[in-house]
Amino acid sequence: MTNKNIGAALLFFSFTLMASAQTIASRIVDKKTNEPIPYATIQLSENQGIITNEEGRFSVTLEDTRPQTDSIYISSMGYEKIGIAVNQSTDSIIYLAPKAIELNSVYVSNKNLTIDEIIENVKNRLDQNYNFGLSQKRLFFRKSEFSNIKKLNVDFKKSTIEELNKKLIDSVVSIIPRKSQYYTETLCNLYGDFEKRKLHIIKAAELYDKNNEVSMEAMSKRMEDIFMKNVKPDSYLKIKSGIFGTKVQVDSILENNEEANAAKDEIKDNKEDKSHFLKHRKSELKSLMSSFFFNEDVMSNFLNKSNRYTFELVDYTNIEDYSVYIISFTPKRKEDFEGTLYVNTEDFAVVRVDYQNVRNLKNFKLLGLQYRDNLYKAKMLFNKGGNQKYDLKYLEMYRGRYFGVDRPLKVIEKNKHVKGRRKQNELALEIDAGFDSMNKYEIVVFDTKELTQADYDNSKENKSIKPEYLSKYDPQFWQGYNIIEPNAAIKQFTAAPETE
Repeated sequence: MTNKNIGAALLFFSFTLMASAQTIASRIVDKKTNEPIPYATIQLSENQGIITNEEGRFSVTLEDTRPQTDSIYISSMGYEKIGIAVNQSTDSIIYLAPKAIELNSVYVSNKNLTIDEIIENVKNRLDQNYNFGLSQKRLFFRKSEFSNIKKLNVDFKKSTIEELNKKLIDSVVSIIPRKSQYYTETLCNLYGDFEKRKLHIIKAAELYDKNNEVSMEAMSKRMEDIFMKNVKPDSYLKIKSGIFGTKVQVDSILENNEEANAAKDEIKDNKEDKSHFLKHRKSELKSLMSSFFFNEDVMSNFLNKSNRYTFELVDYTNIEDYSVYIISFTPKRKEDFEGTLYVNTEDFAVVRVDYQNVRNLKNFKLLGLQYRDNLYKAKMLFNKGGNQKYDLKYLEMYRGRYFGVDRPLKVIEKNKHVKGRRKQNELALEIDAGFDSMNKYEIVVFDTKELTQADYDNSKENKSIKPEYLSKYDPQFWQGYNIIEPNAAIKQFTAAPETE
């Protein structure tokens, strides 16, 4: 049973009563400013909860199989914590009031610590504060990929193959999408620690425009047919860009191409094209969790190389029932990051950190080639469990790069087995191209449980899992499951109508 809407301005919680679950959806807003409150916590029990997205929205499913939940509790840094009865009809907007700062007794006793002493306490208590042991985490992982071609100019110069002409090259350039989006969403159980992991995927989806792939595959097939028709198998190709060149045997290309096509056909026939989905998700989760600021040899080195940064105690606030130091940091000399630490005054745990790069992490430009690693922005929130150790509650990370090329390109077919000139065919182009790529990662952890070694050994992966393809956002796909709500861009995404 679902409560009916009463007018456009007054909406009830969405209580979707199904055979196994009840779903509540709403938006959290600042009572004074009417601004949405991102990353607020909606607590279901001591170790179970979700988090609002960047627009302050959330939905939560209360499973009938759990112990009866009478209320949910909503909290956010700097706001009053409130409880809401799950059977209470209320507006679809929930207001949180700013909380007057209250200093706990521990803060008062620690208030004379210098900033250097606070940071040293943070570093000395890492092993005590964070959970490095085996655990099972129920989490939702969303990856959003964006690419944007800023320029793509291909100047046709010469071709000795009639079909490989300016018109065809222009056609290839024209079908390359200037902007593209690709989203993957995965609900899973992650078993292990920072060294070893197993992943059991419960459900997954991918959202993108399939037409881009179909167009590129068709053009690739056409180019392949032209290539096989006009180039001898015992030739080799000399690929030159400026003063650089390399040789590639054509027969090996054809052989590999046949193997690739056979493998592709087999994959399609057996519908195993997503058999590596679990492997890729596990690899990405490993990379993200290895990037946590308290690990060794991480790029975000503001803690383990704190002497290279300047820290300043700028304020304090409350998170639920404890006070936190608000500490800003900026790089000295040539370090890369600036940001803010939120440190529990009682145990010196970093309960939240926001940071981003202040300069290009890598910058390469030589002989018409450009590469910039230009965006590294992250937010991490941690939650203390029943074992008094902190585990990840939410991660949001952006990684962006720029690639550029402004160079001539020649592909020359040569063959030493024919009489006369070895040179058989040639294609010459001038390429001036540049594109940005940006990945956004989101991880929300709903539940963390400690594991024994035997529990970990007995945990199972499902390597054959395949995500379901969606051509547009479907609000029903995740109904009955806890996830982090999609933002407006994902909700509005729709692929173009499929072409035949």
